[in-house]
Amino acid sequence: MKYRREIDGLRALAVIPVILFHAGFHSFSGGFIGVDIFFVISGYLITSIIFSEINTNTFSIINFYERRARRILPALFLVILACLLLSWTLLPSDLNNFSKSIVAVNFFASNWFFLKQSNYFAPDAELSPLLHTWSLAVEEQYYMLFPIFLMLAWRFGFRWLVSLLAGVFVMSIASAQWTSINNPAFGFFMLPTRIWELLIGAFIAFYFTKSNKSSSQSFSIIGLLLIIYSIFSFDNKTPFPSLYTLIPTAGAGLIILFATPQTFVGKLLGRKVFVGVGLISYSAYLWHQPLFAFAKYNHWNEEISLLMAYLIGLTFVLAYLTWKYVETPFRNKQLFNRKQIFIYGFIGSICFVTIGLSGYFTNGFLKLKTTDDQLLALETAQSSPKRNLCHTGGANYLKPKDACEYHPGVLSWAVFGDSHSVELAYALADELKKSGAMLKHFSFSACIPTYGRDLGDGYKNCSDWTDEAIEYIAKNKDIKNIVVSYRVNAALSGVYEVQYPNLNNVTSETEREQRWDSYVKTLHYFVSQGKNVVLVLQAPELPKTIEELVLKSTDAKGEVIGVSRPWWNERSKYVTMRLNEIPKQVIIVDPAKFFCNETHCFAANIGISYYFDNNHMSIAGARLVTNEIIKNVNIVSKQSQ
Repeated sequence: MKYRREIDGLRALAVIPVILFHAGFHSFSGGFIGVDIFFVISGYLITSIIFSEINTNTFSIINFYERRARRILPALFLVILACLLLSWTLLPSDLNNFSKSIVAVNFFASNWFFLKQSNYFAPDAELSPLLHTWSLAVEEQYYMLFPIFLMLAWRFGFRWLVSLLAGVFVMSIASAQWTSINNPAFGFFMLPTRIWELLIGAFIAFYFTKSNKSSSQSFSIIGLLLIIYSIFSFDNKTPFPSLYTLIPTAGAGLIILFATPQTFVGKLLGRKVFVGVGLISYSAYLWHQPLFAFAKYNHWNEEISLLMAYLIGLTFVLAYLTWKYVETPFRNKQLFNRKQIFIYGFIGSICFVTIGLSGYFTNGFLKLKTTDDQLLALETAQSSPKRNLCHTGGANYLKPKDACEYHPGVLSWAVFGDSHSVELAYALADELKKSGAMLKHFSFSACIPTYGRDLGDGYKNCSDWTDEAIEYIAKNKDIKNIVVSYRVNAALSGVYEVQYPNLNNVTSETEREQRWDSYVKTLHYFVSQGKNVVLVLQAPELPKTIEELVLKSTDAKGEVIGVSRPWWNERSKYVTMRLNEIPKQVIIVDPAKFFCNETHCFAANIGISYYFDNNHMSIAGARLVTNEIIKNVNIVSKQSQ
């Protein structure tokens, strides 16, 4: 296959925006489309090679996978090794997650792993050192199937081959569009919704087998403009992959089809600087994400933009060294024969998988990274074992009639709210079991108070569930007592993680007032239906995760400090100043009464963690609150008799 300088230049046009996007340069808000350009390039190059060899009866599956191993594994193994050395700075829970990702990467299944972990565009995803390997997984899964498909379909003739692939293309792009609306995470990470991008490159390769390379000044410029438009106009709200993805992938296709050394685009992309970056683009892609992730995780520098500038420079230095001293030698068959490549690849994979499984089964080497006192405290930082089963969310939420009931007994209690109510439900149910009472659990993830409002956009599912759950509880005569618990400060003022320790309100005053009104209306409605209502105010938030605070504490058996009490008082000011608007019949329980003194709020005390992350109460923390709930309800019940 004839070498084309402009293809390496196109690789540069793909990798640079990806790196700048992950570095946080907002102008490159659509920089993630670089991966899609890589898919088109890969589809073109690999198909060209395979098709040429099939045509000449020289294609061999073993040769193909040897080339893939030489291309992919050496640089990948080096980066994983570097990540392992840096990973000791991670907290055990994060090291546990990282260990699992290593296993997934070595089986080229990291797209499946990260699909279950987080949204690609979520802030916490930026801290995953191997997040970017999802695209390698997609490619390798494709190349496990594609050569075999070509070999089998080739016997039916070229037209049948193209027709079959055209059908796959249509189904793939249709599924991409559908999942962009109905299941965006699956669409982003999975092969079925990405195949069509690789097939764009494959179809171009087929075209060149039947036609000579054509040159077009206008079409190649249009291709470049489509890519540039995508880089600067798309952002994390753009449905992706979807029909929008046709813009950058068509742009890449037009450049491959029509850019030649005689065109402006061909000359531009053929310049030494672009070709040079293109040659090291694979290594640059591998290095950038771990460098950025570990830097952000460890807060290596307060001036994040300056830090990222240094790390971008380091990325390209490491990429050049990796290309010269790792990639290039391992592609040389005189230095490393096929047997050595496969043996080294197998041994490397076995070693990394073993280390990854060790990290997973030891909970991130927890015992090696903690003292006995810290370990004991962290053992109490437990979430509800019923979270996955009983806590709902999304469009296919658990209907109120199907809500979980805890322990056999007589139904008389319900817990209602967002994720802050989950551990309360579990702890309260355990206490009620002693008296033979049963509890029903209603909670919806990241759901703000919406009662009395018809909300669309991001809160429609929450709004629908809220109305259904409130009506179900209100009309259920068996339910006498209802506990309401929201992360209300966050609903009214915004999540604190974005601004801590600043206390700026990020919710508009109109929206804030409407959310508060829904909060109060919910309580009024339950009271009007004759329910005993307990309102649990939001528990104080933590400046960092409970794990980090405990591990940095010199006395995990004593007081592990969270936020200052004045900070929490100010954070809660809006709610506390308006508590007089809540019906007098409502029992108000404030977790700060148990978690704070006059100067500080505590993350843990006397070896007991009150939280399992940075804002949700642990079961142990929730027990302190549920004891107060039962005591107050019993008092009210006696007074009414």
